[in-house]
Amino acid sequence: MDKPEKQDRDGHSVNRNYFHLHLVSDSTGETLITVSRAAAAQYQGIASIEHIYPLVRNDEQLDRVIASIKSSPGIVLYTLVKSELGTRLEQCCGEIGTPAISVLAPILGVFQSYLGPRSTPRPGAQHVLNSEYFKRIDALNFTMMHDDGQASEDLESADVILLGVSRTSKTPTSIYLANKGIKTANIPLVPGVELTCNIEILKKPLIIGLFASPERIVQIRQNRLLALNATQESPYVDRAAVSDEINQSRRLFASRGWATIDVSRRSIEETAAAIMDLYRIHRMKFITQG
Repeated sequence: MDKPEKQDRDGHSVNRNYFHLHLVSDSTGETLITVSRAAAAQYQGIASIEHIYPLVRNDEQLDRVIASIKSSPGIVLYTLVKSELGTRLEQCCGEIGTPAISVLAPILGVFQSYLGPRSTPRPGAQHVLNSEYFKRIDALNFTMMHDDGQASEDLESADVILLGVSRTSKTPTSIYLANKGIKTANIPLVPGVELTCNIEILKKPLIIGLFASPERIVQIRQNRLLALNATQESPYVDRAAVSDEINQSRRLFASRGWATIDVSRRSIEETAAAIMDLYRIHRMKFITQG
């Protein structure tokens, strides 16, 4: 892919392999981060330098944002419910030739055309302390307490249980699901060690086995050992040993009839999305049969 072409002050074309990405929000900025990263991921070999400005709700705060944008021009995405702040930001960006777009404006336009005029603007309204918020907090607490095989005595309370050998992204996937309100426990599969918890008798949780290709697991484990300054001479990163480890885990999953997901080429978000699809089906069956 060609690198983005830009002109310097003298009008000469220059190729760049990075760009500045300014994310301006009157709330936490989570919406902008998710949307912008999904878009930026389409441009391989081009890195985005993120400048995140949360809780921008008055002119003084916006002044600091504009000063930063002027010093490092790039793409500007914003979610500002106060129209006067959004208008001012777009005007300033227009003056310096920097593109700026309201991410929510097209969506709010559709809602307004269908539902009528919108209600009083409320910055951060999606983060109010409602039942969904407390459900996520409860799920996160449960997930952290049941990470890496801990507190296995009450796994019946889990919504989802993830199993897999080391480095199959069990913990980050569990935390992602918890932020969606899904109580998730994860249990590591260790070579030569039997499962201490009798999870096959559980009725409520959806049990899912995660696996990846030996090459992927070895790569991740080698990076882990490098970060810890540990020796690379270990069955932990031996390809034959890792391959056997993965095959044993897959035989276990098959013997118990558990759903499986190959995480070799999946991001955490993609793995979690697949799990949530399976969980919706599982939950409907559980409610119907319950």
